[in-house]
Amino acid sequence: MKKIIIASIIILVIPYIVVSLCIKEENLHFEFMANKMIRVKRETTGNIEKVPFEEYITGVLAGEMPVTFELEALKAQAVAARSYVMKKIEQNQNQEFDVVDTVSNQVYLDEATLKERWKDEFETKINKIKTAVHETEGEYLTYEGDIVEAFFFSTSTGKTENVEEVFVQALPYLRSVDSSWDEEVSPVFQVTTEFSLVDFYSKLNLPYQETLQIEFTKTTSTGRVKELNINGTAFKASDVSSNLNLRSTFFSFEQIVDNVKVETKGFGHGVGMSQYGAQAMAKKGYTYDQILKHYYQGVEIVKIKV
Repeated sequence: MKKIIIASIIILVIPYIVVSLCIKEENLHFEFMANKMIRVKRETTGNIEKVPFEEYITGVLAGEMPVTFELEALKAQAVAARSYVMKKIEQNQNQEFDVVDTVSNQVYLDEATLKERWKDEFETKINKIKTAVHETEGEYLTYEGDIVEAFFFSTSTGKTENVEEVFVQALPYLRSVDSSWDEEVSPVFQVTTEFSLVDFYSKLNLPYQETLQIEFTKTTSTGRVKELNINGTAFKASDVSSNLNLRSTFFSFEQIVDNVKVETKGFGHGVGMSQYGAQAMAKKGYTYDQILKHYYQGVEIVKIKV
């Protein structure tokens, strides 16, 4: 009788174990291997190209950060770019492509484009970029085991932004941190742009008025504008920035007779790693991992399995 009971238990339990193992294996199956191909959609043609992983990171590094930057800054960018695309791969498994090759995701430039752009300097510049990629090969960022949303941008306003104040979801590793050193190195830390009053209204599709009245109705904790009223019309700051082709939404306006002077601080959305901040930190002697762990709080640097 005992043998029958034991046999019955085995018959019932074994399928459960097998199913459990299969499910576990399926969950673990999505691993990033060194030879992973990135499906890159070319925005100009609509074609989808399969690009070897580290070749893609090389092209992103060339497209997203000046090659004149310090090696440690370039290495930080390589890890951030690798993390960013890995998150996209994870999110877009059932889509036709992983990323597009523009600022909508990450700018990717292929070797032919770089040869045309850099001409006689190609070998020197590509070798520097490949060094940054090679010295961080396979490295990406995780937070509590999950791949991070590794946002990055050009220049901060002196501080980075809490992600939920710019986008939607709050993430514990994308918190506002000091980046005051951007002012030392970035040529676009503070920029003044002038418009005629007529042109200003035209770009915002507003009727002409002699007097310009602007009220900021919602700002982030660092002072970046989120919403504003212009002559009584409500706008999202991002729309104003886009229509006026401004570098950021940390802006101020001043009417000077028939002109409008706009001052902006920073360049980009302000979330995650400041590229010029990374450059300033590298110049001060910080290593790429220290740079990354400053801008992405509480993260770990993990290596892709080979």
